[in-house]
Amino acid sequence: MKKLLVIGYVWPEPKSSAAGSHIMSIMRLFKEDGYKVEFCTPCAHSIHMIDLEKEGISSSSIELNDDSFDEYIKQFNPTHVLFDRFMMEEQFAWRVEKNCPKALKILDTEDLQCLRNARHQALKENRDMTNADLLSSDLAKREISAILRCDISLIISSFEMQLLKDTFKIDESLLHHLPFMVDLEELPKVAKSYVQREHFMTIGNFRHAPNWDVVLYLQKIWPMIRKELPKAQLHIYGSYPPQKATALNNPKTGFLVKGWANDAYEVIENSRVCLAPIRFGAGIKGKLLDAMITQTPSATTSLGSEGMYENEKWPGFISDDIEEFVNKAVELYNDENKWNEAKQNSHILLKAKYDKKVLGKALLEKVDEVYSNINEHRINNFTGSMLRHHSMASTKYMSQWIAQKNKTK
Repeated sequence: MKKLLVIGYVWPEPKSSAAGSHIMSIMRLFKEDGYKVEFCTPCAHSIHMIDLEKEGISSSSIELNDDSFDEYIKQFNPTHVLFDRFMMEEQFAWRVEKNCPKALKILDTEDLQCLRNARHQALKENRDMTNADLLSSDLAKREISAILRCDISLIISSFEMQLLKDTFKIDESLLHHLPFMVDLEELPKVAKSYVQREHFMTIGNFRHAPNWDVVLYLQKIWPMIRKELPKAQLHIYGSYPPQKATALNNPKTGFLVKGWANDAYEVIENSRVCLAPIRFGAGIKGKLLDAMITQTPSATTSLGSEGMYENEKWPGFISDDIEEFVNKAVELYNDENKWNEAKQNSHILLKAKYDKKVLGKALLEKVDEVYSNINEHRINNFTGSMLRHHSMASTKYMSQWIAQKNKTK
């Protein structure tokens, strides 16, 4: 029987983050294909975590730097192991290889953290990011090493696929492009019309630095929009809002920090325009995908839309200039014809890039192909073999030292 063990960075929270939705869509896909799926994580339970038992997915808590994982994985004996982010690969891949050497190792990067961090640093210094920012980064060395040690790495953005091949010179056989998977058959047939909606909105987990930066940037943008639309409001949603965020709530200016949304689709569909002036980050943006799903036109930046479309028309507009951003946001809000045109573009883009049937089939075929030729695949990945060699396994020996130290307490 095919068995998938997912080693998670945190318990999945599909209502809190795009990463939570993405990992759930992957687990559901494998389960639908006949795999027995189990999720495990060293992270503590969280208030917004999904009930995996209702999904038919078993789960376990595991310990960092503890030999108990060896017995756990031997008993489950997975044929496939998926690491949720490179930190989990660093922690557990050597134990997987030791106890289940034939198991296919898959890394779900979610986004390239080295890219996100390099862009954040460049923004702080008010300059453009360079390749040198990436290539000299210790975080990049760790993240790229994890990609090379795995059999397949799932890359969510087409931009990041190209970056890995061109800048980091990673062989395409180790990579698989997997954007968010949307079940087009479950999309609502009818969405609320222009006249049934009002106000602007944005949404995003407040613990994610790019989302918090959006809120701060909107502090500058919103007064300019409000000047043109004095009755409009901006509704800001997201899980785990800190006190510094709720303190920004200002009913007089229509800048409303709403916090947690139990149903993200509902609050997005009630709004006329989704604002996402994203200045740094990586991957692709869940809030913009959710806007497409609810047929809500969006206003974003080139970085916000990065990797999400090619020749298709964007369902709204894209601008990096703050004055143009404001003008187009007001125009999109006021012009029903332009709004309807943007709304129609949502479904076209979803069908072109995010069809679960197409993406899921391609992923399962890739996994089966590599698994059936695993020995040859690994022989051809000499750099990965070198990185797995004992002389390079610093995380393994550090983990063993900590585990032994803990036993003597």
